[in-house]
Amino acid sequence: MRLLWSGVVDDQKPVLGLRCLYSGNVGYSNGFTLDDQLCVAIYNASRAMTSCYRPLLDRIGLTYSQYTVMLVLWETDQVALRDLGELLHLDSGTLSPLLKRLERQGFVTRRRDHDDERVLRVSLTDEGRDLRAQAKKVQAEVEAMTGLDRRDLVTLRDDLNSLSEYMRNASRER
Repeated sequence: MRLLWSGVVDDQKPVLGLRCLYSGNVGYSNGFTLDDQLCVAIYNASRAMTSCYRPLLDRIGLTYSQYTVMLVLWETDQVALRDLGELLHLDSGTLSPLLKRLERQGFVTRRRDHDDERVLRVSLTDEGRDLRAQAKKVQAEVEAMTGLDRRDLVTLRDDLNSLSEYMRNASRER
C-alpha cells in the first residue's frame, strides 16, 4: 500500500492523519466494516498513544489523566475548576478525585476563591512546577515514538483538534 502524506509519497510513514490520501484500490470496502470506521481508528490511536505514555509517566508519578491536568497548570499556574473542566472536556465528578490525588502527591493545591467562595481554584505547588522539566522529556520520547517529523505531528494534531471541535458542534446541534 502506498500512502500520500502531506504531498509526499512514502511507503514507510505510519498510517496516521486525516490528510492522508490512499493511492490505488485501497479505501472503503463498503463503508461499514470495522476497518472502515474513523471512530475505531481514532479510538485505537488514542489507546496506543496512552499506552506509550503510561510507563514514561509512571516514572514521574503521574497517570495520563493527571498529566493532562498538569499540562493546563504548567501553562496557567492556576485555574478555576470549572475552567479546567471546560478545557479538558471533563466534569467536576471526574476531576475532583483526580485533583485530590494530585494534591496528596504535593503537585497542586485546591482553594476557594477569596472573592467568590463558590469558585474552587487549582494551583501548582513548587513541586508541581518542578515536575514540568521531566514531563517535557516524556513528551519528547512519545513524539519520537510516532515516527513523524514535527511538521506532520503539528498537522495531525491540528486536524484532530478541528475534527473534535466539528464533532462537538455537530452533537450540540442535534
